[in-house]
Amino acid sequence: MADNALMLIIVLTFLRNLFRSRDNLLLENLALRQQILVLERQIKRPRFRDRDRAFWVVLSRFWSGWKKPLRLVQPQTVVSWHRYLWRKYWKRKSRPKEMGRPKIPVEVIKLIHRISLENPNWGAAHIQGELMMLGHFLSVSTVAKYMVRRRGRPNQNWKTFIRNHLHEIGAIDFLTIPTITFKTLYVFIVLSLDRRRVVHFHVTRHPTADWTALQLLQAFPFDTAPKFLIRDRDGIYGEKVLRAIDHLGMEDKPTSPHSPWQNGYCERMVGTLKRECLDHMIIFNERHARRIIREFLEYYHEDRTHQGLGQKTPGGREVEPPEIGPVKSQPVLGGLHHRYFREAA
Repeated sequence: MADNALMLIIVLTFLRNLFRSRDNLLLENLALRQQILVLERQIKRPRFRDRDRAFWVVLSRFWSGWKKPLRLVQPQTVVSWHRYLWRKYWKRKSRPKEMGRPKIPVEVIKLIHRISLENPNWGAAHIQGELMMLGHFLSVSTVAKYMVRRRGRPNQNWKTFIRNHLHEIGAIDFLTIPTITFKTLYVFIVLSLDRRRVVHFHVTRHPTADWTALQLLQAFPFDTAPKFLIRDRDGIYGEKVLRAIDHLGMEDKPTSPHSPWQNGYCERMVGTLKRECLDHMIIFNERHARRIIREFLEYYHEDRTHQGLGQKTPGGREVEPPEIGPVKSQPVLGGLHHRYFREAA
């Protein structure tokens, strides 16, 4: 406001001076110059705003004698002001209308928020894979930005030493489940490494070598056995189990002692089964355990995306584009997980 009032006073003074005598103008100019000399002694370097610079630039274009009254700045400074204002003008004129990365639609942000709320143990990569199946292709960093903020340990990553011929390798392992009556159930897992698919599982209270050998024969019928089988050195894998492995035409590959990382794929599957299912359940008996594991494995194979498979599913889930319809969800295991799909309008 003060600057606008000052400019108004200058304009009014200029109009008034048009009708004044020459002697009065000379005396007033002399008085103004004397005051400017006083200001120069007290202020070493006065500050100029863009409007001050613009005033002198415009004046230099219409008055040939603009250099004579200059006291606070040099003529070359006015020239540099003109170049500065020219660059600033064209920089503003050439600035793009929208800067930065493309905006994420509000409905996609709400969907990320919803999925992360309904699945607290899902990480950004897991949600990204689910969004890909729904036709939204975002980066992991973008998904992490719009997830619900919560405390907790980050997703654990693991490395494996097996790189080639996954379709020719199988793995087996046991895990235990405590029941509501403080008894222990044993779950036998047979995993095919190429698609991370559990080809067979069974639950028992009393695992034996005969029972384990029978499970292997049931897991690989009709010459479907892989070439190699990875296992740990558990004592249950006795002579009968080794004979069953040989009968199926597989080459036995036991891991080194105290080296569970050598059976990394199966250990990861066991960990996933515990973290995403069994750790959240109270198991009553063998029948209950088989039903719960069967329902989780159906979701695991057909709906759950896997980082190791490029965010695909072992069963080959198809991508559903947004044109099909709105996103719907179906609870799995009582709402512990959810299936997401698009329903045609």
